[in-house]
Amino acid sequence: MTDRRALHFNAFVMNTNSHIKHGHWRRPDARQVDFEDVDLWIDLARTLEEARFDALFFADVTGHYGDADADYEVYVRHGLQIPSNDPMVLLGALAVVTKDIGLALTSNVMQNHPFNFARQISTLDHISRGRIAWNIVTGMQDNGARNFGLPQLVDHTERYAWAEEYVDVVYKLWEGSWDEGAVVKDKENGVYADASKVNKIHHESRRYRVEGPHLPSPSPQRTPLLFQAGSSTAGRLFAARNAEATFIAAPDPKVARWQIDQTRALAVEHGREPGDIKFFQGMSFIIGDTEIEANEKAEEYARWSSQEGVLAHAAVVDRSTGRVYPPETPLKDVDTNTAKGRLEQLRRSITDREPLVGDMANRLTRSDRIVGTPEQIADRIEQWQDAGVDGVNVTNWVLPGSFEEFAEKVMPVLRERGLAQSDYTPGTLREKLFGAPRLNARHPAARYRGAFSGGSRSKPVAVRA
Repeated sequence: MTDRRALHFNAFVMNTNSHIKHGHWRRPDARQVDFEDVDLWIDLARTLEEARFDALFFADVTGHYGDADADYEVYVRHGLQIPSNDPMVLLGALAVVTKDIGLALTSNVMQNHPFNFARQISTLDHISRGRIAWNIVTGMQDNGARNFGLPQLVDHTERYAWAEEYVDVVYKLWEGSWDEGAVVKDKENGVYADASKVNKIHHESRRYRVEGPHLPSPSPQRTPLLFQAGSSTAGRLFAARNAEATFIAAPDPKVARWQIDQTRALAVEHGREPGDIKFFQGMSFIIGDTEIEANEKAEEYARWSSQEGVLAHAAVVDRSTGRVYPPETPLKDVDTNTAKGRLEQLRRSITDREPLVGDMANRLTRSDRIVGTPEQIADRIEQWQDAGVDGVNVTNWVLPGSFEEFAEKVMPVLRERGLAQSDYTPGTLREKLFGAPRLNARHPAARYRGAFSGGSRSKPVAVRA
C-alpha cells in the first residue's frame, strides 16, 4: 500500500458498433456487434459496478464524419458510429439495474432545446437517484449540423459562445426555478408544492427565450455532474468556467501536464479553485500475464485493426471547402473548424518534424495504448497521475471483454497501490467524486440559487443571460 490517492475510472463507450478501436467488432469475442441489445449494456453496467468503476461514460455524435457531401459508404460499412442509438434513452434502462455507478451521456448544444434537455436530465437524475453526468460538447460534423437545419457547422469559437448561452438556460432551470423546500407533499392540507417557491426564469438571449418554470422538481443533484471534452483554447476556457471533470486525450504525460495546468490556472482566474476540476485521460490497455504475452497480444490486435476505419475517423475537414485533407498534408497548411484541440496537441507532441494530418490516425491507434503486465500498466498509470491526471477513461477494444479483463487483472494491482477505490462512497455521483451533492458556490450556476425568488410568477424578473 502506498500513500497515493485513488484515481477515478470510467468506462468510455458508445451505443454503436465501432467506436474508437475500428475493426475489432469483427472478432469472435466482440459483442458490440449487437450493441442494440439492451442486455449487453445491462451486463456491462453490472460488471463495471462490481469492479467499482466510477462511471459508464457514453460518447455520442449526431452525424457522420468527414465530407458531408461525399460518399459515406466507408462509415456505414464499418458501422463506424453509424448506426448509433441515443444514449439518453439507454441510461433510463441502466439506471434501474444499477445502484452506485455513475451514468454519463454526451449531448451537444445543437441537438436538443435547453428546456427539453433540462427536463430529460432531471428525470434521469431522479430515476438514478443522483448518478447522472452530462458531457457538454458543441458538435464536430457538418453532416450533424445539417441534421438540425444549419447549412454547416457553426464557427468553432461561436460554438463555444453558443454553449455558454445554452448552459446559462439550463443552470437557471436546474438551480433557480425551484427553491429549496418547495415540495412539501402535504396530503392533509392538499398542498403538493409551495407555489411561492416555484419560479419562472424569463430567460431572453440571442438564441433562446425560455419562460419556465422548470417542470421537474429538483433532482438529487439538481445540476448533473458536468463533463467537458474540448482541448482547444476555447474549449479550455469553457472548461475553466463550467466543467467539473474534463476528458482529455493527451499524447503523453508532458502534454497532459501542460493542458491541466493551463485549464486550472484559467479556473482560478474565473473565481474557482484548481481542485474544482478533475481531469480524465483516455487510455486503452493490452494486458498480458508476462511482457512477452502482452506484446504478442498487441501484434494480434494490430491484425484486427482497420486502417481504413481509423483514417475515416481521423479525417480533418477544410473549413472553406468542406473537403477532407489528404493524410500527407502538413498541419501548418490546415484550416479547419473541428479537432482544433487535437491538432494543437499533435503540434506539441511532434517537435522533430512538421506533423501531418495522417499523424492523427496514429494517435487514434497508438497514443492512448498501454501494453504490458498489470504491474507495468500500474506503473504507467502512476506516471499519468504524477502529471496531474485525476482519473482514466478506459477505452475498449471489445465489449465486454476489455473491461472484464481490466477488472480481473489490473484493478487488484491498482487497489494494492491505493490507485483505485475498493468501495463506493454513499450518495450521488457528485458526492462520490467531490464529497457534496450539489455544485459548490464557486460554480457559475450557483448564482441562480434564489435569484428568481419573490418575483412575480407571471412577469419577468431582472436576472437575464
